[in-house]
Amino acid sequence: MASELTPAEQALRDAALEYHRSPTRGKIAVLPTKPLSNQRDLSLAYSPGVAYACLAIEQDPTLAAEYTSRANLVGVITNGTAVLGLGDIGPLAGKPVMEGKGCLFKKFAGIDVFDIELAERDPDKLVEIIAALEPTLGGINLEDIKAPECFHIERALRERLHIPVFHDDQHGTAIISSAALLNALELVGKPIDQVRLVASGAGAAAIACLDLMVGLGVVIGHITVVDSKGVIRAGRADVAAGKLDESKQRYCQKTEALTLADAVKGADVFLGCSAAGVLTPEMVATMAAQPIILALANPEPEIRPELAKAARPDCIVATGRSDYPNQVNNVLCFPYIFRGALDCGATRINEAMKLACVREIAALAKAETPSEVAAAYAGQELRFGPDYIIPKPFDARLILRIAPAVAQAAAESGVATRPIADLDAYRQQLGRFVYQTGMVMRPVFAAAKAAHARQPVRVVYAEGEDERVLRAVQVVLDEGLARPILIGRPAVMAMRIERAGLRLKAGVDFDVCDPEDDPRFRSYWALYHQLMGRDGVSQEAAKAAVRRSNTLIACLMLRRGEAEAMLCGLVGQYDAHLAHVCKVIGRAPGVGTLAAMNALMLEEHTLFITDTFVNETPDAAALAEIARLAANEVRRFGMPPKVAFVSHSMYGSSQRESARRMRAARDLFVQWCPDVECDGELQGDAALSEPIRESFLADATLKGAANLLVLPNLDAANILFNVLKVTSGHGVTIGPMLLGAAAPVHVLTPSATMRRVVNMTALAVADATAPKETAR
Repeated sequence: MASELTPAEQALRDAALEYHRSPTRGKIAVLPTKPLSNQRDLSLAYSPGVAYACLAIEQDPTLAAEYTSRANLVGVITNGTAVLGLGDIGPLAGKPVMEGKGCLFKKFAGIDVFDIELAERDPDKLVEIIAALEPTLGGINLEDIKAPECFHIERALRERLHIPVFHDDQHGTAIISSAALLNALELVGKPIDQVRLVASGAGAAAIACLDLMVGLGVVIGHITVVDSKGVIRAGRADVAAGKLDESKQRYCQKTEALTLADAVKGADVFLGCSAAGVLTPEMVATMAAQPIILALANPEPEIRPELAKAARPDCIVATGRSDYPNQVNNVLCFPYIFRGALDCGATRINEAMKLACVREIAALAKAETPSEVAAAYAGQELRFGPDYIIPKPFDARLILRIAPAVAQAAAESGVATRPIADLDAYRQQLGRFVYQTGMVMRPVFAAAKAAHARQPVRVVYAEGEDERVLRAVQVVLDEGLARPILIGRPAVMAMRIERAGLRLKAGVDFDVCDPEDDPRFRSYWALYHQLMGRDGVSQEAAKAAVRRSNTLIACLMLRRGEAEAMLCGLVGQYDAHLAHVCKVIGRAPGVGTLAAMNALMLEEHTLFITDTFVNETPDAAALAEIARLAANEVRRFGMPPKVAFVSHSMYGSSQRESARRMRAARDLFVQWCPDVECDGELQGDAALSEPIRESFLADATLKGAANLLVLPNLDAANILFNVLKVTSGHGVTIGPMLLGAAAPVHVLTPSATMRRVVNMTALAVADATAPKETAR
């Protein structure tokens, strides 16, 4: 790096150093996955209990995948000879990069990592050291080892070991750039076996890219490679002397071209894995029609996209930089190819697995972009085209596409020791990395899909123009969850559907209620006047109210039987939406109060919390009824409800009004729901810890941890939910779920994501088709 830093670079340097220093030094840690809270835990984790796991593995080595972390553990290994753009800085200086790689493995695919920095430059000795680690590791990611030694090291390890070995600098770049090539060729309409390709650079990444592109169909005779000595061709001095590196020999051609400028004339594709600025605008101008330029040198590409497009407006450009479209970023690949390889017990990562990865990445770029990705890249056009030929790194669907494809390719090519029999079930398991609500929501989605398959379930969305709703509706249709009805202006929805690149068509995929021009308007205001006429709502006031509120229209549609469920609340105040629901939909028969419940997915618990939005200070009877309604809703998620009435008091330790109220609520709930485990009043820690409860009361009536927390008032419930959401739940929530309404209605909040809208759609459908509950 330059010795003189600009003020911006200095600020970045200071921020980066502080990031690595505080609050904990470094970026990774080792944490136990089992409790070690008492003597029994210690005897199981270590001596004498650990001996049984050791003996089992001695008899059957495959059981190491069951009794140890090996099957989810990758070694990120370097000798520091080619670290990023820093060069040969040594293994210790390269450690922050290896820790960073470990963070990416864990963040994107849940894979644990040991970063291993080796002070050894001899390739053969490196092979011996790394090979000796096979009993420890489930896979090996070679990182930042210079060419040509890296070829020898990887080849030797792959031949010797029975675990996946992957040199990411070679194959990661190759996989992503190959996906970019496939999609770019599709856009320009050129068959892959007819294009002429010129490569600048012949190091590890370049050769790996060329090998994989040949596997996809590029003809080796159509490839010209240029290294630091010029075009690799018959007659060049090192070629004639037999000194050309083995990895380059297969790309040696008979040609009159001597330089990159000579070679690139008339070429269809430029692949750059070399140095900044080597491809000039003048060279680009000589390329074939609609040239494809993969300029992958980092941090400065072989040519900047704006320079290439100025010379050839018809070109498609990809670089390694995040500030330009079409970033070739290895994080699109390596976490997921290892995830699939580890889960099927692959003994290696072979060409079939890499090609499967290429095709899935290419296919994903042509799918609709989810709102989470669109939000992360606000202002960018994320629709398949010249500026979007590969997905973005934060597209959470990558793991769902790549890992199963890799596992399937491993099984079909004979390298999987634990083939995955049910790939659909495997994809559902992987959903925990995509949407942490996925595992909890699975029973709800299954019920919704089955119900909708039997008889279409219509769900009306009050905020039909909202992009989150439109993206959610696309998922709802793809998943077969419901028949959507959108309230909104058709022209606005059409424009936003087009902008988001969705496949939705009004009248075909969803029905529309235009609040400005719908023939049912008279029927709607007349019904509202009928319902509210004795509460001071005149005919004119009814007309005005219906014109003003899409939520009111949705409620009236539900009341008239034009839909089976509804969602609202993405815009505006919760109480305003709830008021319309109360007036038009009302409470279910036998229900005395409505309530709201939210769910949180935490590291060790799934918690349902009520009442988060509706009742300010409910009395004991209302609290018991809220608990009953909430317990019934928890069952939708395939969980037996375990209810805790939470207080500042512990089993009568306080006589304050709120403590007495929670005790009375618990007693009423026991009478009404004797089959549901519950206890109270309990302090928060006791609600989640059986030992704490037993230390206070020998005959506690709740086993294990509670999963449904009933709080004494709205402030307590809402504060607890929001604090946990930010500090422990990573913002992953379900809800708010409205309990007790006469029809399936859920009032969301403005912070709701597209995925939450999808989740709540599934829940609304499940609610609409479930057997009606009997009141107490």
